[in-house]
Amino acid sequence: MTFPNEAVNADESVGAPGFEQESEVEGEGGSRLREGMGGLAKGLAIIEAFSALSPRMTVAEAARLASVTRPAARRCLLTLVELGYLSHDGKFFSPLPRMLRLGGAYLSTSSVAQIAQPLLAAARDELQESVSLAVLDDGQSVFVGRAEAIRIVSTGAKLGGRLPAYCSATGRVLLSQKTNAEIERVILALPMTKLTSRTINEPEQVLNAIRRVNSDGYAISDEELELGMRAIAVPVRNREGTIEAALSVSVSSARVSVDELTGRFLAVLIRVAGRIEKAL
Repeated sequence: MTFPNEAVNADESVGAPGFEQESEVEGEGGSRLREGMGGLAKGLAIIEAFSALSPRMTVAEAARLASVTRPAARRCLLTLVELGYLSHDGKFFSPLPRMLRLGGAYLSTSSVAQIAQPLLAAARDELQESVSLAVLDDGQSVFVGRAEAIRIVSTGAKLGGRLPAYCSATGRVLLSQKTNAEIERVILALPMTKLTSRTINEPEQVLNAIRRVNSDGYAISDEELELGMRAIAVPVRNREGTIEAALSVSVSSARVSVDELTGRFLAVLIRVAGRIEKAL
């Protein structure tokens, strides 16, 4: 597996001294691990090299920080890209939301959830409703930040919860920056079940709902996930203008109308999203 702008060097070819050829790797306290553990140890060392101080790395930086050879670092990094744990822009490798499955590695390297948490709490107090922050992973919206309103019956997903992107407000926001072909690949990869009588699950209608985010600046899921619950979400962009996360509020449809969501609630979300973006 090769990438543009990073051809395979002669010393990185199969059979060269590196990932497969190193039979031992030094463990803690100078102990030696026998063959069979070396590859795993290198991979974990690469993952652990990502931190708040090193949110993205080149092959050379990863090799230095993980104390492995460049060929070994490169093989580990490309494997993690292939498995969906890292992204690669031709030079730098960066963690993706799938890292959450490894016990929080993604959260430790992405400042957005940490920055957002006190702002989520402030928005919750102002709106008196639960406010969340989500990222996209495998066609689902994953909640990485949450400020829960205290109510007898709670609404929305919990921290770490996952919602299908095709019919959730956060998912539609997160998909809105992708091309039509990319969106179709994501939404068709998983069954688009009609969860309620109001769920939009026809591919063309879902695509239209996602595309409207670009003109409206927000997405709404009105009783599509569960009858009696509606949500509105807005994008949170990084310094490059790419959507980093989706900020949302979920409410009971008996308490809050769609007009109120697109009025007072939307204004608060846009303001809070702007504050998060300035801090990123």
